[in-house]
Amino acid sequence: MTEAPANPAAAAPVGLPATDLHGRHRAVLPDWLALYYRRPIELTHGEGRHVWDAEGNRYLDFFGGILTTMTAHALPEVTKAVSEQAGRIIHSSTLYLNRPMVEFAERVATLSGIPDARVFVTTSGTEANDTALLLATAYRRSNQILAMRNSYHGRSFSAVSVTGNSGWSPTSLSPLQTLYVHGGVRTRGPYVHLSDADFIAACVADLEDLLGHTRAPAALIAEPIQGVGGFTSPPDGLYAAFREVLDRHGILWISDEVQTGWGRTGEHFWGWQAHAENGPPDILTFAKGIGNGMSIGGVVARAEVMNCLDTNSISTFGGSPVTMAAGVANLAYLLEHDLPGNARRVGGLLIERLRAVGATVPAVREVRGRGLMIGIELVKPGTDEANPEAAAAVTEAAREGGLLIGKGGGHDTSVLRIAPPLSLTVAEAEEGATILERALHSL
Repeated sequence: MTEAPANPAAAAPVGLPATDLHGRHRAVLPDWLALYYRRPIELTHGEGRHVWDAEGNRYLDFFGGILTTMTAHALPEVTKAVSEQAGRIIHSSTLYLNRPMVEFAERVATLSGIPDARVFVTTSGTEANDTALLLATAYRRSNQILAMRNSYHGRSFSAVSVTGNSGWSPTSLSPLQTLYVHGGVRTRGPYVHLSDADFIAACVADLEDLLGHTRAPAALIAEPIQGVGGFTSPPDGLYAAFREVLDRHGILWISDEVQTGWGRTGEHFWGWQAHAENGPPDILTFAKGIGNGMSIGGVVARAEVMNCLDTNSISTFGGSPVTMAAGVANLAYLLEHDLPGNARRVGGLLIERLRAVGATVPAVREVRGRGLMIGIELVKPGTDEANPEAAAAVTEAAREGGLLIGKGGGHDTSVLRIAPPLSLTVAEAEEGATILERALHSL
């Protein structure tokens, strides 16, 4: 691995050895709070697309704190906005007028594509999805929700209850009745042998049949590309076809854009735009990358739906002046520098490079994705059986080579998740691909 630069001004204070901090972590934090790597690392600082650990090792970051450092580490424009706002006022709550929150909401409402949009700002994607479920069930006066198999929507009690991934759903207790629909995974399941058009038709028929056996649900919640599920997606147009059925029954469509939003897929600013034939979703949720590391989530909905609540509500921390200043600055940088276009160009090169590598590795079942949202699914060679041990081994080998990646997948966490900051350069993409090639060939 590459050592940190000698310039003392670029180095952060070195913390405790990772082994000591790991022991302290285990002594006071929950056992179920997952850590990557056999020997967990402490990240102390970052710059651009790189981070450094407490031992001075530098890594190329291809996961961005779970798709959250979307633009770059230590981006001067965001750092300056946060510092200046913190020097004025850090917190006020939504009980007072908040100029940065209004400015942020104005921009997001316009970009969302939802007519007469209203924006509610939260602190996380989980809270955003929780709020969307509250709005949908209140508006429709139904506690039934349609969700996709292999999905993930957050950690709260209600979000877990609409998560179609057993590895992230710790309880069957729920305030909602959830019904799961086919279609989120194109390359597995009972319809895998069909053409894209026939796949969509089969999934629509399944949805129609399901609705014939239940009272009308409140909403369908769906990720255009499933994040924790391993960057899987349906053929373009599936949710547009679903929309025709949903509209006939008055069922709302919630597009969970926590991971797909802000141009990460390169081809579209929002994931729902790959399914736009019948218009935008009724509700859109976002989080992660828009704060570039600051804690921002939110919900966009047309006014009729957003304003359906008949009680008071506030948010103590959602839309804080500091996080909103970061969001406004980050969004401006993203648009001014056409980072969605960069994700399309550099991501396209990266995915083709990784597909060429995957073709030479028997354990690679599929390389998939769009823009800078790429998954590599690993199986036991010669079978279709998931291989979580291989995914863990490659993740370790990549770290040893100086690259941080993620893991996921609804089939025993056997997918490598690659999602660098959207400012990734061609040279950095090639560097990361070379490290991944070595890691994959080490299996």
